[in-house]
Amino acid sequence: MNLEMIQNKRKQVILQFAIPSVIAMVLTAMINIIDGYFIGNYVGKEGLAAVNLGLPIVYFYLAVGLMIAVGGIAIAGRLLGANSLEEANQVFRQTMMLCLIVTVVITICMSFLLRPLSSFFQADSLTRAYFVDYYAILLFELPMMVLLSTCGMFIRGEGNPVFIMMSNLMTVILNIVLDYLFVKPLQLGVRGVALASLLSSGIVLAFSLLYFKKKSRVFKLGAFRFDKATIKEMILNGSSEFIGELSMCISMAAYNFVVLKYAGVNGVAAFTIIGYVSYVFSMIIIGFGQGMVPIVSFTFGARQHALAKKVRNTTMSFVVIAALVVFVTMTCLAGWYSSLFSNSQEVSALVVPGLRLQMSSFAFAGINTIASFYFTAIGKAKESAVISSMRGLIVLLIAIFVLSYLLGITGVWLVSLITEVVTLLFSICYMAKDAKK
Repeated sequence: MNLEMIQNKRKQVILQFAIPSVIAMVLTAMINIIDGYFIGNYVGKEGLAAVNLGLPIVYFYLAVGLMIAVGGIAIAGRLLGANSLEEANQVFRQTMMLCLIVTVVITICMSFLLRPLSSFFQADSLTRAYFVDYYAILLFELPMMVLLSTCGMFIRGEGNPVFIMMSNLMTVILNIVLDYLFVKPLQLGVRGVALASLLSSGIVLAFSLLYFKKKSRVFKLGAFRFDKATIKEMILNGSSEFIGELSMCISMAAYNFVVLKYAGVNGVAAFTIIGYVSYVFSMIIIGFGQGMVPIVSFTFGARQHALAKKVRNTTMSFVVIAALVVFVTMTCLAGWYSSLFSNSQEVSALVVPGLRLQMSSFAFAGINTIASFYFTAIGKAKESAVISSMRGLIVLLIAIFVLSYLLGITGVWLVSLITEVVTLLFSICYMAKDAKK
């Protein structure tokens, strides 16, 4: 990575970093969609609902993992821009070990809380049983998911996003094969889907760790000491991502509460199916964001602040175009898409209109997310945290309860649009202030 290349071929450099990252993130989302296909077709809508009811657990792991990983790569990226390679390597080692320790502790605690959590759901006994069966196994996969994401950020940070794309492709292939094997011939149901995720993540994580031992040019696993100042900065830098994902944990629980109240298990199944499209697009945004972060942090560390802003704006234009493409494509395919996961007419009647309303928020979500990534990359944690908390918690929770009360299930589908439009006002305000500086 060099400044002249970024200055003269900004779009090409962004796409060079972002496209493999986007593909990698979409492949990650495909894992969940493939799981949903097997659950929906071989277990039923109760299985889909059970998986969705436990998503707050997944988002909690992501909250902790992204806080540490994004905070770590932001520091390491600035150090690379300043040509401080050994210091950057020490940050990498601390980031990996902190992710491992924290997520293992969370898994130990969650293993005792799983059955009590299932009793909070206002769902039938079959759905609750599927929830326990699935997440009892997935709890052991989630630390691997966090470590894989962390590895990916640092591998991209040293300029090798293609490796991550290939790793995620390997994960998808393994997941398809193992899902089929465990669900159809062996008939393990939701346990088989969770076991497939566990094994595929473990295999790919081993390859990723081997990369740092054999191929990495900058980041190497090895001896280190935890540095309080580095960890403090890491957590502060990644606080917006923590708030964003923790907010998703809370908001998903709120979503499940109102959807169960107004539409029952059919509504949760429909919400899960619609959520796959939202998840894919969020992975596209995150892929662009992760591709942008090392470029922005590098240019900012080299004191090229105006160039960093140009990189941000160009990335935003890419995600808006992506939002329009997804909206048009999925609007045309909504009915067919719903039938992939469920043959229930009640579920399909909720999916088709709900999907179109949900997708209307995508362009605004893309701008807000990239703005948050940008402020994280330049070390402005407060601005990033405010954007994340507004779109992921404060405005979102108000919209969930108010709109569902006023409009029922239709109000639920409108929540994302209202939330992102309100948050956009904050993003514009912060970017305007940043432009003046």
